[in-house]
Amino acid sequence: MTTPDRQTLETLARTAADALAALKGLQRPDGHWCAELEGDSILQSEYLLMKWILGQERQPMADGRDGHETMLKIVRYMRGQQRPDGGWGQYPGSAVDLSATVKAYFCLKLYGDSPDAPHMRKAREVIRAMGGAERCNSFTNFYLAALGQIGWDAVPAIPPEIVWLPKWFYFHMDRMSAWSRTMILPLAIVATLQPTRRLDPTLGIGELFVSERDRNRLKMRADTPAFWRVFFKCVDTALKVVGRTIGTGPRMKAIRASYDWILARASQDAPAPTEGLGAIFPPMVYIQVVFMALGVKRSDPLVQRAERDLDAFFIEERDASGQPAIHIQPCFSPVWDTGIASYALTDCGLTAAGDRSLERATDWLRAKEVRWTGDWAANVRAGTRPAGWFFEYQNAWYPDVDDTVMVAMALKRAGGPENEAAARRGVEWVFAMQCEDGGWAAFDRTTNHQVYEYVPFADHNAMQDPSCHDITGRTLECMSWLGYRVDNPAIAKAVEFIKGHQEPEGCFWGRWGVNYIYGTWQAVIGPIRCGVPRTEPWIQRAGAWIKSVQKADGSFGETANSYEDRSLMGTGPSTASQTAWAAMVLQEVYGPNDPDLWRALSWLAKTQLRPADAADPALNPDGDPAGGWVETEFTGTGFPKVFYLRYHLYRHYFPLMAIGRALAAHGIAVPTAARPAREPVTA
Repeated sequence: MTTPDRQTLETLARTAADALAALKGLQRPDGHWCAELEGDSILQSEYLLMKWILGQERQPMADGRDGHETMLKIVRYMRGQQRPDGGWGQYPGSAVDLSATVKAYFCLKLYGDSPDAPHMRKAREVIRAMGGAERCNSFTNFYLAALGQIGWDAVPAIPPEIVWLPKWFYFHMDRMSAWSRTMILPLAIVATLQPTRRLDPTLGIGELFVSERDRNRLKMRADTPAFWRVFFKCVDTALKVVGRTIGTGPRMKAIRASYDWILARASQDAPAPTEGLGAIFPPMVYIQVVFMALGVKRSDPLVQRAERDLDAFFIEERDASGQPAIHIQPCFSPVWDTGIASYALTDCGLTAAGDRSLERATDWLRAKEVRWTGDWAANVRAGTRPAGWFFEYQNAWYPDVDDTVMVAMALKRAGGPENEAAARRGVEWVFAMQCEDGGWAAFDRTTNHQVYEYVPFADHNAMQDPSCHDITGRTLECMSWLGYRVDNPAIAKAVEFIKGHQEPEGCFWGRWGVNYIYGTWQAVIGPIRCGVPRTEPWIQRAGAWIKSVQKADGSFGETANSYEDRSLMGTGPSTASQTAWAAMVLQEVYGPNDPDLWRALSWLAKTQLRPADAADPALNPDGDPAGGWVETEFTGTGFPKVFYLRYHLYRHYFPLMAIGRALAAHGIAVPTAARPAREPVTA
C-alpha cells in the first residue's frame, strides 16, 4: 500500500479545518451542542390526538399561545409529510406505515380535511388495502379507543397491579426496558380507567375499517408464536373479565401506587432532575392523559410543567409554500451530541487545555454527570456508586451506557485531572452494568427474556433492553483509552459476545444505527483497540464486507429498508455519516494507507459544502454551514422496524472524526484557525 500523496493529505487537512470550524460554529454559548433530532409523522399525529383526548384542541397553550392556531401549524406540517402513494412512512424511502397513516388521516379529518378530498381518498385506499385500521398497532389503539373509534376490548389489558409484583415474578418491571417502564404504567392507568371522549360521528373514521367484527377485538402480532399468541390472548381476556367484574374502585390502590411511581420520576419536586417523564415523547404524552383520567386539573403545577416540557420539543418553520408550520422532536440529544462532537475534536488533536471550545464542552459534560441512584440500581450489585451520563438535558433517573462511554472517552482524551476522574467514575459504573452474557445493554444490566416480546403491547419491538454488540463495541473502545486490554476477563468476555453476533457475510447488525455499516463500525474498532489482532479471521471478514459494499465513487450508504430485507444490507443512498463509519473501519482493519480508505475520505472532501453551495437552499435544504455536509437520510435507529431517527449533527461530527483519525495517523495536525473559502476539490 502506498502512502497518500502530499496533495491528497493537504486537501484532507483543509477539509478537516473547514469541518472543524463549521462544527465549532454550531456550539452553544455554554459549551454544548444540540441539533435537531428528527422523527416521523407520528410525533405530530399523536400530539394532536392527545389534545383531542384532553379536550384541548382549541384551548390556549401552556405558554398562552393560541391553541387552535398552533394545532393548525402542526397539521400543516403533517399534511406535507404525506407521500405520493397516499400514505405516511417512517423515513424517506420506507414502505407505507399503516398505523402512521391511520393517525394522520384521523388528524386531518378532525381538522377539517374532507374525506372526499383527493389526498384523503388516496390515504383511505392505502389503509383499506393494507387490511384496514383494525390492524393498527397497540399504541395507536390507545388513542383510537380514547376517542371512541374502537372498543377498549381491542386495547391490551395492562393491570396497574404490576407495580406490586415481587422481584421473583417472571414479568417484573425491573426486567423491562427503561423506556417500556415509563410507558407501561401510564398506559396501565389509562387502560384500566378507560377515559373516552365521544366525538361527533362526522369526525369518526369508520370508513377506514374493513371488518367491524375485528374493529373491537384484540389483535396479536402475526410473528408471535402460536402458543404464546393463545396464551396471551387468554391472559388478556381473563384480565378484562376480572376488571369488569370488580370495577375500578377496588383497583384504585394499585392505580395510586402506579401514579406515585410515575410522579417520583416526573414531578417538579423529584429529587433527581428530569424534564418530563422519561424525557422522551411517548410517556410525556401518556402522562397528560393520566392526569386527565385521574381528574388532576390543568391548572395544577404538575400538569403545567408536563405541558411545557412536551411543547419544548416544537420546531417552528415554514413549509414549502411559506406558511408557518410546526414539527415535533421525540426528545433532545445534547449529551449525545456534545460527547460525540468533543470526541471528534480530540480526534483532531485538540485538548481541553489548548482549545477553549473543547474546554467549555468538557466543563458542560462534567456538570451533567449523574450522582443519583435510579432504576438501574435494581439489577446491579449493592453499593454500586452512581455515575454516568444520560442522553437529554435532564434525566438523572436514566443514565445509559452508550452516552456514558462516549462522554467518558471524550473526557479522557481531552485531558486534565477533573476530566480524567469523571471518566474513570463513569467507566467504573459501566463495568457494574455488564450483563451476564458479556455484553452491555443501553440502560440496565439485563438478561434476555424473549417471551417479553410476545406480550400484546410489545409491538414496538423493544419491550426489553438486551445486550447488543454495537454498544458493547463502543464500550470496549472507551475502555481501551483507560488502559484495559483483552487480558482483562471482562474485556475478553465482551469480545466473545461480539464475535458471537457476526453475520454470515462478515458484518454486524446495527441496533442503534442504520444498519450493518453502523453495526460493523461499532463491533470491530473497540476489540482491535483492546488488543485483538486485526489479522484475526473474524476481523478480516468484517473488513472484507465493508470493502464489498463500497461504491465506485468511494462512498457508502445503507437504507433502513435493510432491517426488513437483508438483501439490501450495505446498499442505499450515499451519506456522509455512513461513509465516515465505514472509513473508520477501513483504517482500523487495514491501516491508514489503505487505498479504499482514501477513496472514502476523498468522497467526503468532494461532497463537503462550499460557501456558494451552502447559500443555495436547493443544494442545502437544512441551511447547514459551509464546511459541513448535506444528509437528508435517516441513519439513526430508535426501534428497528418501528421508529427511526435523523440526527442533524451526524453529518458533521462523524466525517470530521474519520478525517481527523486518518490525518493523525500520518502525523498531520488539523489547522484550527478558520480558513478562507476554497475551490471545490477536483477528482
